[in-house]
Amino acid sequence: MEGSGRPVQSVWRRLRRSLVRARSAQRRRDSQRTRAGRLATAAVLVVAGLLVVVSASNARGIDLRPGRNTDLVSLVQSESRRNTALAAQLTRLRSEVDTLAAAQGDAGSTDLSEELAERSALVGLTPVSGPSVTVTLTDAPSSVAGDGVDQDLLVVHQQDIQAVANELWRGGAEAMTIQGQRVIATTGIKCVGNTVVLHGIPYAPPYRISAIGDPAKLQAALAGSEFIRIYQQYVDAYRLGYEVTSSSRADFPGYQGSIDLQYATPLETPR
Repeated sequence: MEGSGRPVQSVWRRLRRSLVRARSAQRRRDSQRTRAGRLATAAVLVVAGLLVVVSASNARGIDLRPGRNTDLVSLVQSESRRNTALAAQLTRLRSEVDTLAAAQGDAGSTDLSEELAERSALVGLTPVSGPSVTVTLTDAPSSVAGDGVDQDLLVVHQQDIQAVANELWRGGAEAMTIQGQRVIATTGIKCVGNTVVLHGIPYAPPYRISAIGDPAKLQAALAGSEFIRIYQQYVDAYRLGYEVTSSSRADFPGYQGSIDLQYATPLETPR
């Protein structure tokens, strides 16, 4: 019995040594993996820190994307005020030139001054007063936009303003303003984004087109217009704004700005 127990004990000792060696090897592998992971984590943190330091050094306290923070609205408003001030200055200088020219004329300067005043009134350079009609156009409310409707159907376009102006001229308008600016023969209406530009100045809705003349004839021209009838269908469908009001007296300013033609040239008459 004693002899048979020795081989069993020997086998048991060898098995226990194998288990101990296997557990030690596993611990070494786990220890190596832990050290490798810690080293990798430390390396990533060091690189990230270097990137932050380099970015801060290059930025030096300024925004790395200044173009995205440009206040375009303030820029447009500032340029609009500047254009208005320059137009007023041009008008004052033109008036001074006319006064000096009249003062230095000969005996016929009175007739020349009268002709100049008459032509200035025809062009629209002088203020004018009288009964008026005003048409106000506005975009559809923002709540309509959520119904999946095409956005172009919900805003006032330059052709809408131009059509109203044409109908008022057809109704016998003697003078006209859009957004308070006097309209003359060279006035152009242009859409830029969601604004309308008039004489280089952008305007947002509501758009007001006013005309001096016989209110009854002006309103009759609007009521008989096929374009206005179609526009009112969009008013009913998409809640665009359309309002017509009249006044017994309105005061329109004279046109302020350059009247020089940049592209068109006078047609030479044959001799």
